[in-house]
Amino acid sequence: MPLDDPQELFDVCDEADHVIGQETRGNVHAQGLLHRAVHVFVFNSSGELLVHRRSSGKDEYPLRYTSSASGHLNAGEDYQAAAVRELEEELGLTSPIHFLASFPAGPQTANEHTHLYRAQTDDAPQPDPFEIESLEYVDPPSLAARMNAEPENYTPPFRLLFHWYLANAGANAP
Repeated sequence: MPLDDPQELFDVCDEADHVIGQETRGNVHAQGLLHRAVHVFVFNSSGELLVHRRSSGKDEYPLRYTSSASGHLNAGEDYQAAAVRELEEELGLTSPIHFLASFPAGPQTANEHTHLYRAQTDDAPQPDPFEIESLEYVDPPSLAARMNAEPENYTPPFRLLFHWYLANAGANAP
């Protein structure tokens, strides 16, 4: 299984999310530099959230559960375009997305300035096997119980975003 490309180029940001340069994925992660990412929560019409278990080839948090789709912004890319791209690349889905919130870079977000989006579709996902080991739809209360019982099975950014979603967006999201 191919590993993440350590030469992939990311924008490096300051604490206010202003781009201050570019650096390779390998250096960004090795040095703990602030950079940008997106997460997309995909819900089906029954209100279940699609979660995936990351593949063993991921350089951060392999084999942990995370958002439906997520990923870094490429150098020069904007958040919305990255969210649409990640949804297509990781899940083979094209669906309208809705911006929910942004989160500052820090330890809980893996040093990523993060934008969270929501999508709803009943189209069958086609997971990228290099990114995703497995997929499942879970109703949010059951997922919260599982996450609270075994938090180490979930990426820290996903735990933060999911708890925020339950507290702030939940049933009121588009």
